[in-house]
Amino acid sequence: MSKYVGQNVKRKEDYRLLTGTGIFVADIRLDNMAEAAILRSTYAHAKIKNIDISKAKEYEGVIDVVIASDLEGKVKPFTEFVEFTLPSNLEQEIKPTIKRNPEPMLAKDKVTFVGQAIAIVVANNRYLAEDAVALIKVEYEPLPVLTDPYEAKKEAAPVIHAELNNNIQSHFEVKVGNIESAFRQADYTIKTQLKTPRVSGNPLETRGVVAEYEERSSQLQVWSSTQVPYMVRSYISKLVNLVEDNIRVVAPDVGGGFGPKCAVYPEEIVIPYLAMKHKRPVKWIEDRLEHMQSTRHSRDQVHDVEVAFKSDGTILALKDHFLLDNGAHNSFALCCAYNSAAHLRGMYKIPNYNIVGEIVLTNKTPNVPYRGAGRPEAVFVMDRLIYMIADKLNVDPIEVSRKNFIQPEEMPYETDLFYRDGTHMVLENGDYPEGLKQALNIVGYEQFRQEQIEERTKGRYIGIGVSSYIEGTGIGPHEGAVVRVDSSGHILAYVGSSPHGQSHETTLSQICADEFGVSPDQVTVKAGDTSLLPYGVGTFASRGAVTAGSAVQVASKRLREKFLAIAGEMLEVAPNDLEMKEGKVYPKALPSKFVTLREIALAAKPGPRSKVPEGMEPGASVTHYFIPPSVTFSSGFHVAIVEVDKQTGFVTILKYVVIHDCGRVLNPMVVDGQIQGGVAQGIGGALYEEIIYDENGQLVTGTYMDYLIPTAMEVPVVEMGHQEFLSPRNPIGVKGVGEGGAICPPASIANAVCDAMKPLNIKINSVPISPNRLRDLIQLAEAQ
Repeated sequence: MSKYVGQNVKRKEDYRLLTGTGIFVADIRLDNMAEAAILRSTYAHAKIKNIDISKAKEYEGVIDVVIASDLEGKVKPFTEFVEFTLPSNLEQEIKPTIKRNPEPMLAKDKVTFVGQAIAIVVANNRYLAEDAVALIKVEYEPLPVLTDPYEAKKEAAPVIHAELNNNIQSHFEVKVGNIESAFRQADYTIKTQLKTPRVSGNPLETRGVVAEYEERSSQLQVWSSTQVPYMVRSYISKLVNLVEDNIRVVAPDVGGGFGPKCAVYPEEIVIPYLAMKHKRPVKWIEDRLEHMQSTRHSRDQVHDVEVAFKSDGTILALKDHFLLDNGAHNSFALCCAYNSAAHLRGMYKIPNYNIVGEIVLTNKTPNVPYRGAGRPEAVFVMDRLIYMIADKLNVDPIEVSRKNFIQPEEMPYETDLFYRDGTHMVLENGDYPEGLKQALNIVGYEQFRQEQIEERTKGRYIGIGVSSYIEGTGIGPHEGAVVRVDSSGHILAYVGSSPHGQSHETTLSQICADEFGVSPDQVTVKAGDTSLLPYGVGTFASRGAVTAGSAVQVASKRLREKFLAIAGEMLEVAPNDLEMKEGKVYPKALPSKFVTLREIALAAKPGPRSKVPEGMEPGASVTHYFIPPSVTFSSGFHVAIVEVDKQTGFVTILKYVVIHDCGRVLNPMVVDGQIQGGVAQGIGGALYEEIIYDENGQLVTGTYMDYLIPTAMEVPVVEMGHQEFLSPRNPIGVKGVGEGGAICPPASIANAVCDAMKPLNIKINSVPISPNRLRDLIQLAEAQ
């Protein structure tokens, strides 16, 4: 029986983070350390005619000035990234076109977006490096700029990368059922266009890299603010031709990642190379303007969608053609785009489905996954359609949802799609009608409807909006754990999954502690360091608890069984007759006769005093790599109550409720915190955040004066409830939770605003719902 899993165990991470004793990349100070600054393009699209670095090289304190030609033959270019080779069955099903176009380390012949790196200056300190960057002169020849994906995909459009022949970098189609027949049978159809904006991840800590090379042993140590230290290690090895085992990459305390830090960036390759070249430590820390310009963006989809339905609200078919504006490069293949396609139907039975996705290149910063990774865009489309269908039929949108839900007795439910890992997309369990009922009970739906009628008579506009989602979580390919007991009897768990706010040290210690019958305080979890175990993947895509948690649980269980076997030899008792509790192992019938974990660990050592049973390997550790058979599907409902000021267009969130199924809840406090933080980011996407470029490809929203993010004043305390449908796809029954809070707010808030303004029949087809945009819609509706 679990003692700690499922309990509100206090976070181990909080003390150092709240007292300022955490160590981030910028905190690292090494002897004789140089610092780097980067010259970035001021043009969105231009040929580079000449780069004059002579004055910068002569500047006092400058150690090196590096341009693209200096890296040739020394640092290999990026050639591929994740998931360009799709599983064969998925490729056969969706018949994709995917053209590789990785970003160069440094721009050589031309630049393709504002903020692209052109030159790196290494100097004795950052101040000197930045002064020298200002001395570099670049002669540009401007080229036509593309900022509209619809213009970019036209046959006559200038091609950003000539080798690709056009600007459509990827294309695929998903088909289920007979879409044409379904539309012929429909009583009604709705056709509309729905947009989600380009946004930035905005972690508290910007990106940063420190590298140190020890020539005698050929050891390279790299500290990076990354979500994927193992991937960074792999790319450094491949691109600077260094033995992988001689590279150690550490992600220390990381001040947020949210997806943009799961990419490998040129700086993570070039800074280590420069440390090797100059045989001294080199440090680069990104400033906030660089972050807004150059760290990858996300979202930015436009959906032209059509839905067919019966007069009773039954949805027969859904047809969609969407564009993802990926900026100048795409290093993630179909990741976000296919996520949107696979998740768009959500928890609804829509038997006929046709979706075409196109990834288009423009002269903007490249896009990567960001918390939710294609799912917020899909949910916004689906849940706006639910409300549009309800408006068309003049019924409550709740009834449309209930009419089309996948029912609990239909689980596991075959969606007739492949997931992006190549497995059949089968929703393993859940009760969606009950989840909605629970959410509506918490929010007081019926009471609200009565209050809404009364308030409208007073000229007060309040509305309620519901959104739902499913999410494939815990994607592979694997995650590992080493669990061992040291000679003092303390338990250590090393994992390859690297935390940046997910509470690994707390939740994984709870899992381990329950297996050994000890307190989590007797377990130390270490992560974010490639020296801990040979293989790791990273923390992204709501996968940490499923993959790393399962690896820890299995490794802990196996080590416990091994220790019981050793204790059996020591006590001359059969292992099945032994109990392990509070750091001791004793016969169930005689608790006073015991051996401690420390004593067992010593007896596990090889040698003449070893008590390891014959045929068992000596040692007090077990390594396990968990390989998930497929993803687990978490799900949830968000309900927003808002008030709209008709005179100003301002939206105030009065109440926000979330019901979430993440399988077994490891630590309710941590889960609630993940959801609360995700909702805050989702509110930003709903009401405030948008990356905007002008027609010349210049970033207009490059500071927080122009790019608005919600503060504590705008984010309500979320009321939460949980469903716990344990996943059969891992030994602890967990599903992912990290992204769920961010997926639904744009849809739930947009639906709530439309509901508030129903007397004016306002339709919201894009976010963010800024005051000026909403006020324009109100004025237009009043004029009509």
